[in-house]
Amino acid sequence: MSAQNSSQLKHGLSNRHIQLIALGGSIGTGLFLGISQTIKLAGPSVILGYAIAGLIAFFMMRQLGEMVVEEPVSGSFSYFAYKYWNPFAGFMSGWNYWVLNVLVCMAELSAIGLYVQYWWPEIPTWVSALGFFILINVINLLHVKVFGEMEFLFSIIKIAAIIGMIGFGAWLLASGHAGETASISNLWALGGFFPNGLTGLIMAMAIIMFSFGGIELVGIAAAETKDPTQTIPKAVNQIVYRVLLFYVLTIVVLLSLYPWNQIAEGGSPFVLIFDSLGSQGVATILNFVVLTAAISVYNGTSYGTSRMLLGLAEQGNAPKFLRKINRRGIPYAAILTSALVTLICVVLNYVFPEKAFKLLMSLVVSAIVINWMMLALTHLKFKQRMQDVKKVTLFPAIAYPTTNYICVIFMLCILMVMWMTPDMRIAVILIPFWLLCLTFAYWLKSKQVNQNT
Repeated sequence: MSAQNSSQLKHGLSNRHIQLIALGGSIGTGLFLGISQTIKLAGPSVILGYAIAGLIAFFMMRQLGEMVVEEPVSGSFSYFAYKYWNPFAGFMSGWNYWVLNVLVCMAELSAIGLYVQYWWPEIPTWVSALGFFILINVINLLHVKVFGEMEFLFSIIKIAAIIGMIGFGAWLLASGHAGETASISNLWALGGFFPNGLTGLIMAMAIIMFSFGGIELVGIAAAETKDPTQTIPKAVNQIVYRVLLFYVLTIVVLLSLYPWNQIAEGGSPFVLIFDSLGSQGVATILNFVVLTAAISVYNGTSYGTSRMLLGLAEQGNAPKFLRKINRRGIPYAAILTSALVTLICVVLNYVFPEKAFKLLMSLVVSAIVINWMMLALTHLKFKQRMQDVKKVTLFPAIAYPTTNYICVIFMLCILMVMWMTPDMRIAVILIPFWLLCLTFAYWLKSKQVNQNT
Protein backbone atom coordinates (compact mmCIF):
# COMPACT_ATOMS: atom_id res chain seq x y z
CA MET A 1 0.00 0.00 0.00
CA SER A 2 1.35 3.44 -0.84
CA ALA A 3 2.48 5.79 1.89
CA GLN A 4 0.16 8.47 0.56
CA ASN A 5 -2.93 6.34 0.95
CA SER A 6 -1.75 5.01 4.30
CA SER A 7 -1.68 8.55 5.61
CA GLN A 8 -5.38 8.95 4.76
CA LEU A 9 -6.32 6.24 7.25
CA LYS A 10 -7.16 7.78 10.61
CA HIS A 11 -4.77 6.83 13.39
CA GLY A 12 -7.67 6.09 15.71
CA LEU A 13 -6.24 3.00 17.45
CA SER A 14 -4.49 3.80 20.71
CA ASN A 15 -2.13 1.63 22.74
CA ARG A 16 -4.99 0.10 24.71
CA HIS A 17 -6.90 -0.60 21.47
CA ILE A 18 -4.02 -2.46 19.83
CA GLN A 19 -3.29 -4.42 23.01
CA LEU A 20 -6.89 -5.60 23.22
CA ILE A 21 -7.06 -6.32 19.47
CA ALA A 22 -4.04 -8.58 19.85
CA LEU A 23 -5.63 -10.28 22.83
CA GLY A 24 -9.11 -10.52 21.32
CA GLY A 25 -7.72 -12.10 18.16
CA SER A 26 -6.57 -15.13 20.16
CA ILE A 27 -9.75 -15.58 22.18
CA GLY A 28 -12.73 -16.88 20.26
CA THR A 29 -14.66 -20.01 19.44
CA GLY A 30 -11.40 -21.96 19.33
CA LEU A 31 -11.05 -21.47 23.08
CA PHE A 32 -14.68 -21.49 24.18
CA LEU A 33 -15.93 -24.31 21.97
CA GLY A 34 -12.95 -26.13 20.52
CA ILE A 35 -11.18 -27.31 23.66
CA SER A 36 -13.45 -30.33 24.16
CA GLN A 37 -12.38 -31.92 20.88
CA THR A 38 -8.67 -31.41 21.55
CA ILE A 39 -9.04 -32.80 25.08
CA LYS A 40 -10.75 -35.87 23.66
CA LEU A 41 -7.82 -36.48 21.31
CA ALA A 42 -4.90 -35.64 23.58
CA GLY A 43 -6.13 -35.77 27.17
CA PRO A 44 -4.09 -33.67 29.63
CA SER A 45 -1.24 -33.43 27.12
CA VAL A 46 -3.36 -30.86 25.31
CA ILE A 47 -1.78 -28.41 27.77
CA LEU A 48 1.57 -29.05 26.10
CA GLY A 49 -0.08 -28.74 22.69
CA TYR A 50 -1.41 -25.24 23.36
CA ALA A 51 1.97 -24.21 24.80
CA ILE A 52 3.75 -25.42 21.65
CA ALA A 53 1.22 -23.75 19.37
CA GLY A 54 1.53 -20.55 21.37
CA LEU A 55 5.31 -20.60 20.94
CA ILE A 56 4.99 -21.05 17.17
CA ALA A 57 2.47 -18.21 17.05
CA PHE A 58 4.88 -16.05 19.05
CA PHE A 59 7.72 -16.74 16.60
CA MET A 60 5.44 -15.86 13.71
CA MET A 61 4.23 -12.67 15.35
CA ARG A 62 7.80 -11.53 16.01
CA GLN A 63 8.54 -12.02 12.31
CA LEU A 64 5.46 -10.05 11.33
CA GLY A 65 6.15 -7.46 14.03
CA GLU A 66 9.64 -6.74 12.71
CA MET A 67 8.27 -5.94 9.26
CA VAL A 68 5.27 -3.98 10.52
CA VAL A 69 7.32 -1.74 12.82
CA GLU A 70 9.57 -0.84 9.89
CA GLU A 71 6.66 -0.17 7.54
CA PRO A 72 3.25 0.22 9.26
CA VAL A 73 0.98 -0.14 6.25
CA SER A 74 -2.52 -1.50 5.77
CA GLY A 75 -2.77 -4.95 4.21
CA SER A 76 0.64 -5.82 5.59
CA PHE A 77 0.86 -9.50 4.58
CA SER A 78 0.26 -8.80 0.94
CA TYR A 79 2.34 -5.63 0.93
CA PHE A 80 5.46 -7.30 2.31
CA ALA A 81 5.16 -10.35 0.05
CA TYR A 82 4.67 -8.02 -2.95
CA LYS A 83 7.64 -5.79 -2.09
CA TYR A 84 10.20 -8.24 -0.76
CA TRP A 85 9.31 -11.40 -2.70
CA ASN A 86 7.52 -10.84 -6.01
CA PRO A 87 4.19 -9.52 -7.35
CA PHE A 88 2.65 -12.99 -7.56
CA ALA A 89 3.49 -13.72 -3.92
CA GLY A 90 1.81 -10.47 -2.92
CA PHE A 91 -1.23 -11.30 -5.03
CA MET A 92 -1.54 -14.82 -3.63
CA SER A 93 -0.88 -13.85 -0.02
CA GLY A 94 -3.38 -11.00 -0.07
CA TRP A 95 -6.25 -12.82 -1.75
CA ASN A 96 -5.67 -15.95 0.31
CA TYR A 97 -5.92 -13.94 3.51
CA TRP A 98 -8.95 -12.04 2.27
CA VAL A 99 -10.86 -15.21 1.36
CA LEU A 100 -9.81 -16.79 4.66
CA ASN A 101 -11.32 -13.90 6.60
CA VAL A 102 -14.50 -13.84 4.55
CA LEU A 103 -15.05 -17.52 5.33
CA VAL A 104 -14.33 -16.94 9.03
CA CYS A 105 -16.86 -14.09 9.03
CA MET A 106 -19.42 -16.45 7.55
CA ALA A 107 -18.74 -19.07 10.19
CA GLU A 108 -18.96 -16.61 13.06
CA LEU A 109 -22.22 -15.17 11.77
CA SER A 110 -23.66 -18.67 11.58
CA ALA A 111 -22.51 -19.33 15.15
CA ILE A 112 -24.13 -16.09 16.32
CA GLY A 113 -27.45 -17.27 14.91
CA LEU A 114 -27.20 -20.50 16.88
CA TYR A 115 -26.33 -18.71 20.12
CA VAL A 116 -29.31 -16.37 19.80
CA GLN A 117 -31.58 -19.39 19.35
CA TYR A 118 -30.68 -20.49 22.89
CA TRP A 119 -32.83 -17.63 24.18
CA TRP A 120 -35.28 -17.31 21.29
CA PRO A 121 -35.48 -20.65 19.45
CA GLU A 122 -38.26 -19.34 17.22
CA ILE A 123 -35.89 -16.88 15.52
CA PRO A 124 -34.26 -18.39 12.39
CA THR A 125 -30.49 -18.35 12.43
CA TRP A 126 -30.32 -16.27 9.27
CA VAL A 127 -32.31 -13.47 10.90
CA SER A 128 -29.87 -13.11 13.80
CA ALA A 129 -26.92 -13.44 11.45
CA LEU A 130 -28.32 -10.71 9.22
CA GLY A 131 -28.98 -8.42 12.19
CA PHE A 132 -25.42 -8.63 13.51
CA PHE A 133 -24.08 -8.47 9.96
CA ILE A 134 -25.71 -5.04 9.56
CA LEU A 135 -24.70 -3.86 13.04
CA ILE A 136 -21.00 -4.71 12.76
CA ASN A 137 -20.62 -3.31 9.27
CA VAL A 138 -22.29 -0.05 10.28
CA ILE A 139 -19.81 0.18 13.16
CA ASN A 140 -16.88 -0.39 10.78
CA LEU A 141 -18.20 2.35 8.48
CA LEU A 142 -18.42 4.96 11.24
CA HIS A 143 -14.85 5.45 12.47
CA VAL A 144 -11.91 3.21 13.23
CA LYS A 145 -12.04 4.45 16.84
CA VAL A 146 -15.59 3.08 17.15
CA PHE A 147 -14.29 -0.29 15.98
CA GLY A 148 -11.47 -0.07 18.52
CA GLU A 149 -13.84 0.77 21.37
CA MET A 150 -16.17 -2.09 20.44
CA GLU A 151 -13.33 -4.60 20.30
CA PHE A 152 -12.02 -3.17 23.57
CA LEU A 153 -15.41 -3.84 25.22
CA PHE A 154 -15.77 -7.32 23.71
CA SER A 155 -12.28 -8.30 24.80
CA ILE A 156 -12.86 -7.07 28.35
CA ILE A 157 -15.95 -9.27 28.59
CA LYS A 158 -14.03 -12.30 27.33
CA ILE A 159 -11.07 -11.63 29.59
CA ALA A 160 -13.29 -11.11 32.63
CA ALA A 161 -15.09 -14.38 31.90
CA ILE A 162 -11.86 -16.36 31.59
CA ILE A 163 -10.29 -14.81 34.68
CA GLY A 164 -13.53 -15.45 36.55
CA MET A 165 -13.51 -19.11 35.53
CA ILE A 166 -9.85 -19.53 36.47
CA GLY A 167 -10.39 -17.83 39.82
CA PHE A 168 -13.56 -19.72 40.63
CA GLY A 169 -12.01 -23.03 39.61
CA ALA A 170 -8.96 -22.39 41.78
CA TRP A 171 -11.24 -21.56 44.71
CA LEU A 172 -13.20 -24.78 44.20
CA LEU A 173 -9.97 -26.79 44.27
CA ALA A 174 -8.52 -25.00 47.29
CA SER A 175 -11.73 -25.06 49.34
CA GLY A 176 -12.68 -28.64 48.55
CA HIS A 177 -16.09 -27.61 47.20
CA ALA A 178 -15.38 -29.18 43.81
CA GLY A 179 -16.15 -32.71 44.98
CA GLU A 180 -14.17 -35.90 45.37
CA THR A 181 -13.18 -36.19 41.70
CA ALA A 182 -11.50 -32.79 41.65
CA SER A 183 -7.74 -32.93 42.10
CA ILE A 184 -4.57 -31.73 40.44
CA SER A 185 -3.72 -35.42 40.09
CA ASN A 186 -6.31 -35.62 37.27
CA LEU A 187 -3.51 -34.32 35.06
CA TRP A 188 -1.65 -37.64 35.31
CA ALA A 189 -3.81 -40.17 37.19
CA LEU A 190 -6.25 -41.14 34.40
CA GLY A 191 -4.00 -42.96 31.96
CA GLY A 192 -1.09 -40.60 32.41
CA PHE A 193 -0.32 -37.19 30.92
CA PHE A 194 -0.41 -38.80 27.45
CA PRO A 195 -3.42 -41.16 27.78
CA ASN A 196 -3.63 -41.59 24.00
CA GLY A 197 0.12 -41.54 23.53
CA LEU A 198 2.13 -38.95 21.65
CA THR A 199 -0.05 -39.69 18.61
CA GLY A 200 -3.07 -38.24 20.40
CA LEU A 201 -1.28 -34.95 20.95
CA ILE A 202 -0.03 -34.82 17.37
CA MET A 203 -3.51 -35.44 15.96
CA ALA A 204 -4.89 -32.58 18.09
CA MET A 205 -2.37 -30.01 16.85
CA ALA A 206 -4.27 -29.04 13.68
CA ILE A 207 -7.35 -28.10 15.69
CA ILE A 208 -5.21 -26.36 18.29
CA MET A 209 -3.51 -24.19 15.67
CA PHE A 210 -6.90 -23.11 14.37
CA SER A 211 -7.44 -21.42 17.73
CA PHE A 212 -4.56 -19.02 17.01
CA GLY A 213 -5.76 -17.98 13.58
CA GLY A 214 -6.60 -14.39 14.51
CA ILE A 215 -3.61 -12.95 16.30
CA GLU A 216 -2.07 -11.62 13.07
CA LEU A 217 -4.75 -8.90 13.05
CA VAL A 218 -2.19 -6.69 14.83
CA GLY A 219 -0.28 -6.42 11.56
CA ILE A 220 -3.39 -5.37 9.66
CA ALA A 221 -4.18 -2.65 12.23
CA ALA A 222 -0.66 -1.17 12.16
CA ALA A 223 -1.44 1.62 9.68
CA GLU A 224 -4.15 2.95 11.99
CA THR A 225 -2.09 2.77 15.16
CA LYS A 226 -0.92 6.09 16.63
CA ASP A 227 2.58 4.91 17.53
CA PRO A 228 3.33 1.54 15.91
CA THR A 229 6.99 1.55 16.97
CA GLN A 230 5.84 1.40 20.60
CA THR A 231 2.43 -0.33 20.54
CA ILE A 232 3.19 -3.17 18.11
CA PRO A 233 6.23 -4.54 20.01
CA LYS A 234 4.33 -4.43 23.30
CA ALA A 235 1.35 -6.28 21.83
CA VAL A 236 3.53 -8.92 20.15
CA ASN A 237 5.74 -9.57 23.18
CA GLN A 238 2.77 -10.07 25.46
CA ILE A 239 1.27 -12.82 23.30
CA VAL A 240 3.28 -15.54 25.04
CA TYR A 241 1.93 -14.46 28.42
CA ARG A 242 -1.63 -14.35 27.13
CA VAL A 243 -1.29 -17.88 25.79
CA LEU A 244 -0.01 -19.16 29.13
CA LEU A 245 -2.78 -17.41 31.04
CA PHE A 246 -5.83 -17.76 28.82
CA TYR A 247 -5.20 -21.16 27.30
CA VAL A 248 -2.74 -23.18 29.36
CA LEU A 249 -3.84 -22.04 32.82
CA THR A 250 -7.52 -22.34 31.91
CA ILE A 251 -7.07 -25.94 30.75
CA VAL A 252 -4.98 -26.82 33.82
CA VAL A 253 -7.84 -25.65 36.06
CA LEU A 254 -10.51 -27.40 33.98
CA LEU A 255 -8.71 -30.73 33.89
CA SER A 256 -8.05 -30.54 37.62
CA LEU A 257 -11.73 -29.94 38.36
CA TYR A 258 -13.03 -32.67 36.06
CA PRO A 259 -11.53 -35.92 34.74
CA TRP A 260 -10.49 -35.33 31.14
CA ASN A 261 -12.60 -38.24 29.83
CA GLN A 262 -15.75 -36.75 31.39
CA ILE A 263 -15.03 -33.37 29.86
CA ALA A 264 -14.59 -34.95 26.44
CA GLU A 265 -17.95 -36.68 26.73
CA GLY A 266 -19.84 -33.84 28.35
CA GLY A 267 -19.59 -31.13 25.70
CA SER A 268 -18.09 -27.72 26.43
CA PRO A 269 -15.86 -27.79 29.53
CA PHE A 270 -16.94 -24.23 30.27
CA VAL A 271 -20.52 -25.43 30.66
CA LEU A 272 -19.33 -27.98 33.22
CA ILE A 273 -17.42 -25.49 35.29
CA PHE A 274 -20.31 -23.03 35.33
CA ASP A 275 -22.73 -25.81 36.26
CA SER A 276 -20.75 -26.20 39.48
CA LEU A 277 -22.24 -22.92 40.62
CA GLY A 278 -25.65 -24.54 40.83
CA SER A 279 -27.38 -21.45 39.46
CA GLN A 280 -30.15 -21.39 36.87
CA GLY A 281 -28.68 -18.22 35.38
CA VAL A 282 -25.23 -19.65 34.78
CA ALA A 283 -26.07 -21.10 31.37
CA THR A 284 -27.35 -17.68 30.29
CA ILE A 285 -24.11 -16.06 31.41
CA LEU A 286 -22.11 -18.65 29.49
CA ASN A 287 -24.18 -18.17 26.35
CA PHE A 288 -23.72 -14.40 26.60
CA VAL A 289 -19.94 -14.79 26.87
CA VAL A 290 -19.76 -17.20 23.92
CA LEU A 291 -22.02 -14.91 21.88
CA THR A 292 -19.76 -11.98 22.71
CA ALA A 293 -16.74 -13.99 21.61
CA ALA A 294 -18.35 -14.76 18.24
CA ILE A 295 -19.33 -11.10 17.72
CA SER A 296 -15.82 -10.01 18.66
CA VAL A 297 -14.19 -12.38 16.18
CA TYR A 298 -16.56 -11.25 13.43
CA ASN A 299 -15.93 -7.60 14.30
CA GLY A 300 -12.16 -7.97 14.18
CA THR A 301 -12.13 -10.25 11.15
CA SER A 302 -14.37 -7.97 9.08
CA TYR A 303 -12.02 -5.09 9.92
CA GLY A 304 -8.98 -7.09 8.75
CA THR A 305 -10.79 -8.21 5.60
CA SER A 306 -11.50 -4.67 4.41
CA ARG A 307 -7.95 -3.45 5.12
CA MET A 308 -6.45 -6.35 3.21
CA LEU A 309 -8.70 -5.61 0.25
CA LEU A 310 -7.61 -1.98 0.39
CA GLY A 311 -3.97 -3.07 0.32
CA LEU A 312 -4.62 -5.32 -2.68
CA ALA A 313 -6.24 -2.44 -4.54
CA GLU A 314 -3.23 -0.21 -3.82
CA GLN A 315 -0.95 -2.83 -5.36
CA GLY A 316 -3.09 -3.06 -8.47
CA ASN A 317 -4.20 -6.56 -7.53
CA ALA A 318 -7.83 -5.54 -7.00
CA PRO A 319 -10.12 -3.03 -8.76
CA LYS A 320 -9.14 0.65 -8.32
CA PHE A 321 -12.48 1.70 -6.80
CA LEU A 322 -11.59 -0.31 -3.68
CA ARG A 323 -8.95 2.34 -2.87
CA LYS A 324 -11.60 4.91 -1.99
CA ILE A 325 -11.33 6.37 1.50
CA ASN A 326 -13.85 8.88 2.87
CA ARG A 327 -13.19 12.02 4.91
CA ARG A 328 -13.35 10.03 8.15
CA GLY A 329 -10.48 7.86 6.95
CA ILE A 330 -12.67 4.81 6.34
CA PRO A 331 -12.03 2.58 3.28
CA TYR A 332 -15.76 2.29 2.68
CA ALA A 333 -15.54 0.64 -0.75
CA ALA A 334 -13.42 -2.21 0.62
CA ILE A 335 -15.70 -2.60 3.65
CA LEU A 336 -18.89 -2.74 1.57
CA THR A 337 -17.41 -5.15 -0.98
CA SER A 338 -16.13 -7.50 1.71
CA ALA A 339 -19.50 -7.31 3.46
CA LEU A 340 -21.36 -8.14 0.25
CA VAL A 341 -19.27 -11.27 -0.33
CA THR A 342 -19.65 -12.26 3.33
CA LEU A 343 -23.42 -11.95 2.98
CA ILE A 344 -23.32 -14.31 0.01
CA CYS A 345 -21.47 -16.83 2.16
CA VAL A 346 -24.14 -16.59 4.83
CA VAL A 347 -26.81 -17.23 2.21
CA LEU A 348 -24.91 -20.24 0.91
CA ASN A 349 -24.60 -21.57 4.44
CA TYR A 350 -28.34 -21.15 4.89
CA VAL A 351 -29.19 -22.96 1.66
CA PHE A 352 -26.66 -25.76 2.16
CA PRO A 353 -26.30 -25.82 5.96
CA GLU A 354 -24.20 -28.96 6.36
CA LYS A 355 -22.15 -29.47 3.21
CA ALA A 356 -21.34 -25.80 2.50
CA PHE A 357 -20.29 -25.05 6.06
CA LYS A 358 -17.94 -28.03 6.39
CA LEU A 359 -16.42 -27.45 2.97
CA LEU A 360 -15.80 -23.75 3.59
CA MET A 361 -14.35 -24.37 7.03
CA SER A 362 -11.95 -26.91 5.53
CA LEU A 363 -10.79 -24.16 3.21
CA VAL A 364 -10.32 -21.89 6.23
CA VAL A 365 -7.87 -24.33 7.80
CA SER A 366 -5.97 -24.67 4.54
CA ALA A 367 -5.81 -20.91 4.10
CA ILE A 368 -4.40 -20.47 7.61
CA VAL A 369 -1.55 -22.87 6.84
CA ILE A 370 -0.80 -21.11 3.54
CA ASN A 371 -0.91 -17.71 5.22
CA TRP A 372 1.48 -18.57 8.03
CA MET A 373 3.94 -20.35 5.75
CA MET A 374 4.06 -17.40 3.36
CA LEU A 375 4.53 -15.03 6.28
CA ALA A 376 7.61 -16.93 7.50
CA LEU A 377 9.06 -17.13 3.98
CA THR A 378 8.35 -13.45 3.28
CA HIS A 379 10.20 -12.50 6.44
CA LEU A 380 13.24 -14.37 5.14
CA LYS A 381 13.11 -12.21 1.99
CA PHE A 382 12.66 -9.07 4.09
CA LYS A 383 15.67 -9.84 6.29
CA GLN A 384 17.84 -10.51 3.26
CA ARG A 385 16.91 -7.10 1.83
CA MET A 386 17.67 -5.38 5.15
CA GLN A 387 21.06 -7.08 5.30
CA ASP A 388 21.82 -6.08 1.71
CA VAL A 389 21.26 -2.40 2.52
CA LYS A 390 22.92 -2.81 5.94
CA LYS A 391 19.87 -1.55 7.81
CA VAL A 392 19.34 -2.44 11.47
CA THR A 393 15.65 -2.99 12.22
CA LEU A 394 13.96 -1.64 15.33
CA PHE A 395 12.21 -4.86 16.41
CA PRO A 396 14.19 -7.88 15.18
CA ALA A 397 12.60 -11.33 15.17
CA ILE A 398 13.85 -14.01 17.54
CA ALA A 399 16.62 -16.35 16.34
CA TYR A 400 16.37 -15.52 12.64
CA PRO A 401 16.43 -17.59 10.42
CA THR A 402 16.05 -20.67 12.64
CA THR A 403 12.56 -19.77 13.85
CA ASN A 404 11.45 -19.13 10.26
CA TYR A 405 12.35 -22.66 9.27
CA ILE A 406 10.78 -24.02 12.45
CA CYS A 407 7.49 -22.31 11.56
CA VAL A 408 7.55 -23.60 7.96
CA ILE A 409 8.33 -27.18 9.03
CA PHE A 410 5.64 -27.00 11.71
CA MET A 411 3.04 -25.91 9.16
CA LEU A 412 4.03 -28.78 6.86
CA CYS A 413 3.56 -31.14 9.79
CA ILE A 414 0.10 -29.66 10.37
CA LEU A 415 -0.76 -30.50 6.76
CA MET A 416 0.33 -34.09 7.38
CA VAL A 417 -1.89 -34.26 10.47
CA MET A 418 -4.81 -32.88 8.46
CA TRP A 419 -4.20 -35.52 5.78
CA MET A 420 -4.30 -38.27 8.40
CA THR A 421 -7.57 -36.89 9.82
CA PRO A 422 -10.51 -38.10 7.66
CA ASP A 423 -12.70 -35.07 8.38
CA MET A 424 -9.90 -32.64 7.50
CA ARG A 425 -8.36 -34.44 4.51
CA ILE A 426 -10.52 -32.49 2.10
CA ALA A 427 -8.73 -29.33 3.27
CA VAL A 428 -5.38 -30.67 2.05
CA ILE A 429 -6.87 -31.91 -1.23
CA LEU A 430 -8.30 -28.45 -1.92
CA ILE A 431 -4.98 -26.62 -1.51
CA PRO A 432 -3.55 -27.30 -5.02
CA PHE A 433 -6.90 -26.41 -6.61
CA TRP A 434 -7.04 -23.17 -4.63
CA LEU A 435 -3.46 -22.28 -5.62
CA LEU A 436 -4.31 -23.06 -9.23
CA CYS A 437 -7.29 -20.67 -9.07
CA LEU A 438 -5.06 -17.92 -7.66
CA THR A 439 -2.47 -18.55 -10.37
CA PHE A 440 -5.09 -18.33 -13.11
CA ALA A 441 -6.52 -15.12 -11.61
CA TYR A 442 -3.04 -13.57 -11.50
CA TRP A 443 -2.46 -14.57 -15.13
CA LEU A 444 -5.69 -12.88 -16.16
CA LYS A 445 -4.77 -9.75 -14.21
CA SER A 446 -1.29 -9.62 -15.76
CA LYS A 447 -2.70 -10.12 -19.24
CA GLN A 448 -5.12 -7.26 -18.75
CA VAL A 449 -2.33 -5.00 -17.52
CA ASN A 450 -0.18 -5.83 -20.55
CA GLN A 451 -3.08 -5.05 -22.91
CA ASN A 452 -3.61 -1.65 -21.27
CA THR A 453 0.06 -0.66 -21.57
